[in-house]
Amino acid sequence: MGLLANLAGPLGDFAASSSLPVLVVVGFASFILLAIVLNVLQQLLLKKPNEPPMVFHWLPVIGSTITYGMDPFAFFFANHKKYGNVFTFILLGRKMTVCLDTTGNNFILNGKIKDVNAEEIYSPLCTPVFGKDVVYDCPNSKLMEQKKFVKFGLTQEALRSYVTLITHECEDFFKRHKTFKGQQGTFDVPKVMAELTIYTASRSLQGEEIRNSFDSKFAELYHDLDMGFSPINFMLSWAPLPHNRARDNARETMIKLYSEIVRKRRSGVAKKDSHDMIWHLMDCKYKDGVPVPEHEIAGIMIALLMAGQHSSSSTSAWILLRLAQNPHIVEELLAEQKSALGHHLPPVSYEDLQKLPLHAQVVKETLRLHAPIHSIMRKVKQPLVVDGTNYVVPPSHTLMSSPGFSAQLDNHFVNPAHWDPHRWDAGQNNYDEERDEADEEKIDYGWGVVSKGTKSPYLPFGAGRHRCIGEQFAYLQLQTIVVAFVREFKIRNVGGSKDIIGTDYSSLFSRPLAPAVVEWERRQKEL
Repeated sequence: MGLLANLAGPLGDFAASSSLPVLVVVGFASFILLAIVLNVLQQLLLKKPNEPPMVFHWLPVIGSTITYGMDPFAFFFANHKKYGNVFTFILLGRKMTVCLDTTGNNFILNGKIKDVNAEEIYSPLCTPVFGKDVVYDCPNSKLMEQKKFVKFGLTQEALRSYVTLITHECEDFFKRHKTFKGQQGTFDVPKVMAELTIYTASRSLQGEEIRNSFDSKFAELYHDLDMGFSPINFMLSWAPLPHNRARDNARETMIKLYSEIVRKRRSGVAKKDSHDMIWHLMDCKYKDGVPVPEHEIAGIMIALLMAGQHSSSSTSAWILLRLAQNPHIVEELLAEQKSALGHHLPPVSYEDLQKLPLHAQVVKETLRLHAPIHSIMRKVKQPLVVDGTNYVVPPSHTLMSSPGFSAQLDNHFVNPAHWDPHRWDAGQNNYDEERDEADEEKIDYGWGVVSKGTKSPYLPFGAGRHRCIGEQFAYLQLQTIVVAFVREFKIRNVGGSKDIIGTDYSSLFSRPLAPAVVEWERRQKEL
C-alpha cells in the first residue's frame, strides 16, 4: 500500500493540474507503451514450440508491415538468414507464415484445396474489379473451367495472328507517338510501355472494337480499375473511399461496353473475322451446357486485360531498362535477327520467334530478376505440417511463398544478382531446367494436362492449379515488342551510365520506379 500511496499522490496531483488534451495525450502514450511491452513479452515468453519462429517486431498489428512493404525481397533475404526457409511475420494484424525456396514453393503452390485456399485471400480484392461470378468469385471448379476456356482460345492460329497485330501496333506507335518524333531523344520507359502494352494486348486478345475504344475516357476507366488493386483493399475493399467508388463505376461501365459488343456480335451485325478472345468465349459452354453469360464474358475480359497489362507493362519496361544498361546486348539482338531472318529484316512471324533464342532469353532473364508478383498467398484451412519440418501452421495464419526469391539464390543460379541473358545458354545454370520439367508429375486441374511445375526455382508465372495460363501469350507479346524496338532504335542509359533504376513495391505488382528515362536513337534504314 505504501508504494501505491506514494504513486497515487503525484498522479492525482498531475491529473488535477493538467488540461484535458494533455491527459488524453498522456493516456494514449501510456496505452501504446503498455501494448508494446505486452507485445514484446508475448513474443519472448509465449512462443509455441511447434509454430514457425516469429519475426521480432515492436508494434502490435503493424508488426513488420513497413519493412516488408518497402522491399519484400530484402525482407525475405534478411529473415531467411536469421530463421531459415520458414518464419512468421505480422502484416497489418495478420500472421503470415513464409515458406521459401523450392520446398516452400511446392508446399504452398501444390497445396490441396482442402488445405489451402486462394479465393478467400484474393476475392475481396479482385471481385470488385472483375465483377461477379468470375475468377475468385466462383467455386474453384468453375474457375478451372474459365481457365480452360481461355487456354483453349489461345490456339496456334490465334497466336500466329497476334504476332502480326502486335507488330503493326508497335510500328504505328513508333511513327505517331510524340515521344519518338525526330531522330533521337529520351523517354520515360514505364510510362511509354504501359501505353504500348495496353494497345498490343487489347488489339490482339480483345479485338478491334476494344482497341478502338482506347481513347482518353477508356484510359481513365482503366486507371480507376487499376486503383482497385491498392494494397489497402485487402482489408477495405468494401469501404466507400473515393478510389473504390471510382473503381465500381469503371467496372460497371466496362462491363456494359463488353456486353454491348457481345450482343452486337450475337445479333449478326459484326462478322466473325478475327481470333480474339471475345469471339471464342461466345462459343464456350460450361459442363452443364450453359453458355458463358454476357457479364461473365465481360468479367473474364477485364481480368485478362488487367492481368496481362500489369505483368507485360512492368516486364517490358524492365527489359528496356536492362537493355539500356547493356546496349551491346541490343546490337547482339539485331545481329541475331539478321542472321536468322535475313539481312533486310522481313516482317516477323510467329515461326520466326522460335529462331530467336537470345530474344527469348532476354525475356526469361528479366522475369527471373524482376518477377511481376513478389508474394503469393493462400489461406490455411486446417493445421498443416510444413514439409521437411516439425512446424505446424494453424488456420489462423496465411501462407506466403515467393517464387522470385528462389530465382535469386546462388545455389540455383551463378552470380544471381547479375542480369545476364546468356546464363540461359546450355549448361550455364546450377540446375537442369529440362530435366526438372521432364521429371515433374503431370496433372489436369480442369484446364488441360500440365506439369505441376512447383519444384522449380524459376516460376515467374506461378505453378499448380493457379498457374497463369497467359504465359505463352506473355512471351509472344514481349518477344515481339523486343523485336520491334531493336529494329527501330538504339537505346542506352542517359550519359551511358550503367546504373539500374530501383523497384517500386507500393502496389501489389512490382514495377520500376518512375520516372525512368533512357536515351533513344532511331536507326538508319538500309537500302
